[in-house]
Amino acid sequence: MTSSPVPPELATLRRSIDNLDAALVHTLAERFRCTQAVGELKARLDLPAADPEREKRQIARLRALATESGLDADFAEKFLTLVIEEVIRHHEHLSGAEAAALSAAAGRAPAPR
Repeated sequence: MTSSPVPPELATLRRSIDNLDAALVHTLAERFRCTQAVGELKARLDLPAADPEREKRQIARLRALATESGLDADFAEKFLTLVIEEVIRHHEHLSGAEAAALSAAAGRAPAPR
């Protein structure tokens, strides 16, 4: 079976989608670099990994941005919730690693969190 030639307009749209996908990945990578720094700071300051009040504000802000942009607000919330869950997972890991490092430096076993 041979594939049909792709109409030029479709090829152009697909290239745009490919570029936007790359931008999304690069933007997410930059966001996670920032949240990594936040997680390290929270671990040093012994702050909790999650901040439910900030998360609520962020979700509300993103829902409004989505609506203004013509994007489904429920989809935007699901997307941000997925990102937040991953960030919290990273922060919890950093918090545990920080506690272990401090305990090792003090010569004792880390306290459970």
